[in-house]
Amino acid sequence: MNETWLLERVMWLIPLVLSLTVHEWAHAYSAFRLGDDTAARQGRLTLNPIPHIDPIGTILLPLLGIPFGWAKPVPVDVTRFRRDVNMRTGNVITSAAGPFSNVVLATICVLVFALLYRFAPDTMAAHESISTLLLRGFQLNVILALFNMLPVPPLDGGHVAEGLMPERWRRQWEKFAAVGPAVLMAIIFLPGMMNFSLFSWPMRYATDAAYAVIRVVGGL
Repeated sequence: MNETWLLERVMWLIPLVLSLTVHEWAHAYSAFRLGDDTAARQGRLTLNPIPHIDPIGTILLPLLGIPFGWAKPVPVDVTRFRRDVNMRTGNVITSAAGPFSNVVLATICVLVFALLYRFAPDTMAAHESISTLLLRGFQLNVILALFNMLPVPPLDGGHVAEGLMPERWRRQWEKFAAVGPAVLMAIIFLPGMMNFSLFSWPMRYATDAAYAVIRVVGGL
């Protein structure tokens, strides 16, 4: 019983750690390309999970059975961007890079699943854990992308919204940003308390799209 419990947690933990690592690396890489080497100097421009791990968000919560979490945020200093890069535009790019990387990872999981199903079906049948990891990697990355792009500070989507915000809305946005953490807590906890899934519709749409890819690429 204990072994089954631990294996189930690990099967969520592995894709989560990998997804969060790539997410934070994407922030660091995009900032570096725009001229800000702050994250690179702190050892965050790496695909090694260890510098990105947050003990609670990356390890503890998944082991407690919560298939979600966070990593240490990558520092970005917009004042260090190249002179030809507008700071607001650069902030939008670096903020969107994380969720975009999760979309890419979700797509890769689906394509690898479909290709293995087509060219190595015996391997898939003999090693069920491979398909489980790929499918959970797809689910986690879709959720990470959707959640992080919510236009609520301090999420990536909040930074993107702020960068695209017309100046005449700035004062109202600053008032909203002040209560952003409280709004975020409500978004996290209220749907579960009300037996409602915030991402049920977009997740269903993404799953349908994934099955369509699997049918085409996998030769079903």
